[in-house]
Amino acid sequence: MSEQMADRQTLIKTCELCPRQCHTDRVISNGYCGESERVRVARASFHRWEEPCISGVLGSGTVFFSGCSLKCVFCQNQKISVGGKGKILSVIQLSELFLRLQNNGAENINLVTPTHFTPQIARALQIAKSKGLVIPVVYNTSGYERVETLRLLEGLVDIYLPDLKYYNSQLSERYSNAPDYFKYASLAIEEMVRQIGNPVFDDNKLSKKQIMKRGVIVRHMVLPGHTKDSKMIIEFLYNTYKDHIYLSILNQYTPMQNLESYPELNRRVTKREYDKVIDYAIRLGVENAWIQEGSTATESFIPNFDEVGDYL
Repeated sequence: MSEQMADRQTLIKTCELCPRQCHTDRVISNGYCGESERVRVARASFHRWEEPCISGVLGSGTVFFSGCSLKCVFCQNQKISVGGKGKILSVIQLSELFLRLQNNGAENINLVTPTHFTPQIARALQIAKSKGLVIPVVYNTSGYERVETLRLLEGLVDIYLPDLKYYNSQLSERYSNAPDYFKYASLAIEEMVRQIGNPVFDDNKLSKKQIMKRGVIVRHMVLPGHTKDSKMIIEFLYNTYKDHIYLSILNQYTPMQNLESYPELNRRVTKREYDKVIDYAIRLGVENAWIQEGSTATESFIPNFDEVGDYL
């Protein structure tokens, strides 16, 4: 057994994949993420609601993994992050799913909330690439990552798509039980940029869209009542990375059920709040960014998790 494979098994048997480091033996029990070592996929489909350079023409080949190591109180994907939905796939079956999405025209393979299955995903990607997987691989994460885990993916992932949810540790503790969120997420983004380097695009001449082939896009969703924290996040990212990364500033926050203990979150973000954040980014000099306009604040971007999609 290779040293790297032995390390991967250790990460699962005394789980240290995410910053929680719950040390659960996930071979026999579920970790903080709610998952065992067996990969569970809740949905696999084409997704057209990502950033334009990710969705492209036909859509991103999204694979939504069950469970989550962060568990935000306002989670938009609660049905799968804590709801117990999903189909068990072997590593071979997961690699075949990636190839099936590619063969049906997906712009990329989009791994959503993958952290707690990283060793198995890395192996599935190796197998799929050996069998002809050539489209970009997107690692779509909450940002709550350990650098050691991300290094298992070096050379396998082309686009990192992390959130940077909070700057203030009091907010991350209140809403995600993770006072160390910014510490780990900022180090994770640094590692992602180290692995990927500067963004690379390929122009699609038929659609006149730019499709990202390599790069880092950091998402931040503005929360109601917390524009100050949003400004601090954008300032940190711009001062640290300038135009070496892209930002995606979202206004699509959707209040979910069971927010009685968090009444400040039980509403949508106002246009005035979102505009304040965007105006601040412009004043800083941010140019490489996507913003949402018009009706996006009242639309739902949450997939139907009662369906598994067309490819699972």
